[in-house]
Amino acid sequence: MTDSIAYGVASFAAAVAAFAAWHTVRRAPFSNPLFYAVSVLEIALIGVLIGGCVALAGTERDVDGVLFVSYLVTLVVIPPAAVLWGIAEKSRWGTGVVTVALLTVAVLCVRVLQIWEGTVV
Repeated sequence: MTDSIAYGVASFAAAVAAFAAWHTVRRAPFSNPLFYAVSVLEIALIGVLIGGCVALAGTERDVDGVLFVSYLVTLVVIPPAAVLWGIAEKSRWGTGVVTVALLTVAVLCVRVLQIWEGTVV
């Protein structure tokens, strides 16, 4: 896991969260472009999950594997759950849920990097 991957995915998650927040402020329902943006983020997160597991298998670092993989799996699970909730909730807060979830994903990406580097706090 490299800094550029973690910060790149975190930045993209924050950008999609900003797009979802824009929907919330405009009182717009969950839209197809927002769905596509979250889908692209999900593909990136699946890549991070696979890459992280491969990197963990081939490393000699002192990384807590269970904690690291649990964070990676959580990263992959959050966006689909948020999308389902966002689509089901017809008020403006459906996209608000997506905003909060994607901000959580951005923070978790940075946290995964900290676990990988061994700076667990």
